[in-house]
Amino acid sequence: MSDKPAPKVTRASLLERAAQRLDVAPPSPVSPARQAPRAAASINVPPPAIPRASVLAPKEPVPEPEAEAPAAPAYEEGAPALRPMPKPEAGAEGSPLSSQARGDLRKSRRDEIDLEALREQGFILPDAPTTPIAEEFRIIKRQLLMNAMASGSNAIKNGNLILVCSSQPNEGKTFCAINLALSIASERDLTVMLIDADFAKPEILSTLGLEGGKGLLDLIIEPNLDLADCLIRTNIENFAVLPAGRQHNLTTELLASERMGEIIEDIAKRYPDRIIVVDSPPVLASSAAPVLAMYVGQTVYVVEAENTRDAEIREGISMLSACEHIQLLLNKARFQPGGRRYGTYYGYGV
Repeated sequence: MSDKPAPKVTRASLLERAAQRLDVAPPSPVSPARQAPRAAASINVPPPAIPRASVLAPKEPVPEPEAEAPAAPAYEEGAPALRPMPKPEAGAEGSPLSSQARGDLRKSRRDEIDLEALREQGFILPDAPTTPIAEEFRIIKRQLLMNAMASGSNAIKNGNLILVCSSQPNEGKTFCAINLALSIASERDLTVMLIDADFAKPEILSTLGLEGGKGLLDLIIEPNLDLADCLIRTNIENFAVLPAGRQHNLTTELLASERMGEIIEDIAKRYPDRIIVVDSPPVLASSAAPVLAMYVGQTVYVVEAENTRDAEIREGISMLSACEHIQLLLNKARFQPGGRRYGTYYGYGV
């Protein structure tokens, strides 16, 4: 036996063995800190996975991912997708308004709504205790707001403009328009503007106890008049009123004018997050209602229970065909399924 030590066996590295199997030149040793990416070999069989150096260059600090915005609430299965609301910007009194809208409120006059008189007449008030009628208008407004905020294929043009009308006078449309606007005013992320467009018999100002002044018709007639000059901000947060304005013999023609279209476009641009509720004249008693329907995205058609005839409803709806989204609101109904009403859960109503 030879005393000569056995030769040291050097095992080929993974890179060298891979090069031998693939019949390519073995790579020259490179320090991991300087190792550069290799071009892919032009072969049919992919090379085996080889661990690479984890650090090829100094690491840059990785910014923390931003928190995802909360998803919009889904009120019911199959409901249209709601577009995310912009982050509210506090206005003069904490209301979510744009800078231009806040300027409008600063320029507009302020008046006080007689809250006690409204309560005595059966109207709902924001932040008041829950009542049956308050619960009923919560149900009514929710579908309207979902339509107003729908996006994508479910989006409705001018969906935030809601017309409230009826077939004939005294069916309760003004009562419903005011209550709908007051209910929307309690929303945290929206503001509401109530427009009195019943020019022959305007009742919104007298019902709310507000002083008269220039309004919608004045805006149409006087091109230099600004919306802020006619708007009334109230002591109810997020709630403003636009009066009907002066009387005029050509009301329908003025509403159908190009100037009216410009006003509607201006309102939509200034107040993208404001719901506009328009109290319209009765559709079968005035030619103004079909013209107003051209500008809105939704219509609430008030039907007086046990009084409005089916033929009147059909004729009125056909005259409002310019608005594709019309919903019926049954007013003064006495029928109570199961003998219960909305709001009884909270101890109100019998």
